[in-house]
Amino acid sequence: MGNIALIGMPGAGKSTVGVVLAKRLGYRFLDSDLVIQETYGKLLHELIEEHGVDGFLEIEEWINSGLNCDRCVIATGGSAVYGEKAMRHLGEIASVVYLKLPYAEIEERLGDLNARGVTVRPGQTLRDLYDERAPLYEKYADVTVECGGLPIREIVERIERACGR
Repeated sequence: MGNIALIGMPGAGKSTVGVVLAKRLGYRFLDSDLVIQETYGKLLHELIEEHGVDGFLEIEEWINSGLNCDRCVIATGGSAVYGEKAMRHLGEIASVVYLKLPYAEIEERLGDLNARGVTVRPGQTLRDLYDERAPLYEKYADVTVECGGLPIREIVERIERACGR
């Protein structure tokens, strides 16, 4: 197994932290959003526009359920936790780490949600999304790392300690 899967809100730093963590551990880095884009030849927001939120979530679950790697740090999309089958799969192949940030920091980091390819339903605010997803991140995480106000180096070290690396 040996993999580490990072989950958390958009803007929590999953990709940024994931690259640094992978380098420190000598692991491969895999960004599931990029796998989706490469597989479909389209940007995330284009897939959401074309397939709708529910259709996109099906695509994301299919991709995440099929990830097969060893000694990888996997950065998932923020909505990966909606896919129960995918989260079960990630839990079998990886230590699942929730990068937890306070709402205020997420709000500060995120720009235009639609341009980022964030799955937001009509009328749903960032606060609604945060409140909806936080319990799912907690549910699926083997480890929760509080990241508020911390530099990347410290977050990476906390993940290494928590995962026994």
